[in-house]
Amino acid sequence: MTAATLMLVHGWGFDASVWTGLAARMPERSFLSLDLGFLGAPARPAPTGESPVVAIGHSTGLLWLLHERPFVWDALISINGFPRFVSGDGYAPAVEPRVLDRMLSRFDRDPHAVTADFLHRCGHAAPPAVLNVPALREGLEWLRRWDARDSLARERSPLLALAGEADPIVPPPMTRAAFEGRGRVRWSGTGGHLLPLSDPDWCAREIRAFLTERAL
Repeated sequence: MTAATLMLVHGWGFDASVWTGLAARMPERSFLSLDLGFLGAPARPAPTGESPVVAIGHSTGLLWLLHERPFVWDALISINGFPRFVSGDGYAPAVEPRVLDRMLSRFDRDPHAVTADFLHRCGHAAPPAVLNVPALREGLEWLRRWDARDSLARERSPLLALAGEADPIVPPPMTRAAFEGRGRVRWSGTGGHLLPLSDPDWCAREIRAFLTERAL
């Protein structure tokens, strides 16, 4: 069987370059990176249908995959991901809605400062010079309003969730509430919210083992 194509979707405030390190460590694999357009023009390549597909979402990228279901996949991998970002409607622990409300209000006044503050919290020291402000604001609305828990509950393909014990954006209790009992959850003991950037070797090992076990 042809090896699976890995379809990658980045998180809020980033672009497809977040995957460069991971792709370099898995040269035997074919990658297609979707770009949600937060830092430039969007790009949304589609699978060719010639091989199985593994969808990989980082942070908001996983929420986008579950909510939009843009293509059919044979396995799903979350990296620092979540099916819903804010608490409420019986969903906890998660981020308080008022946090997103404040971000949206501040974003309308100073989008560069809000983006820089978020990236700094993630541990990313160099905020981008060019922002696609409308796309970033739309992404904040996704985080405030989208709830893809039902989509995750209906998921029947194999699931791997990679998470960081030191993640300041999606802390361990939030990850456990979302994924434990639904698939394999693997933890980086020192990893934060940017595992594709900070721990690409570990991510590559975990993903390769997961795919090998499932002959994908």
